[in-house]
Amino acid sequence: MDDTLCEMELKLKGYRLTTAEILYYMPDHPDLLQSFLWQTYDLAPKFPRVHKFLIFWKDEIEAAIHSVRLASSALIKPSEFRPVDGEFRLH
Repeated sequence: MDDTLCEMELKLKGYRLTTAEILYYMPDHPDLLQSFLWQTYDLAPKFPRVHKFLIFWKDEIEAAIHSVRLASSALIKPSEFRPVDGEFRLH
């Protein structure tokens, strides 16, 4: 199946592009905080794919998670109507 079609199907089912910023540190350098960004399509507000990824991280990666920040946006939404205040012409 075409990747674009697969993404569109997810969007129509309510999935949103979700970005997780994970701040973590390695056990041998606890004073050095590092950042990891990860994006996926997920279902708000429970974010099951993000939770699954964080469980994987906890079980398989030695880095300890300090904090996680999520950002998510509905990709298919009604258009916004804005009235035009002026006119700009090009030659």
